[in-house]
Amino acid sequence: MSNDVLIPLLAVVTIVAVAAFAIWQRGRVAQAKKDPQRSSFTQAHGEAPRPNRPGTDH
Repeated sequence: MSNDVLIPLLAVVTIVAVAAFAIWQRGRVAQAKKDPQRSSFTQAHGEAPRPNRPGTDH
């Protein structure tokens, strides 16, 4: 095969492999949390910040 075919093929295979790995890992996280919802960071994003720890006030 020439490079004209191998390079685009490698690019597509790489993108598919990364997407499959990300989906697999997302499934493992949801299973470990026993909650298929999104992470707590994305659920709590935009709400009021948590209070500072004692002794860290400026």
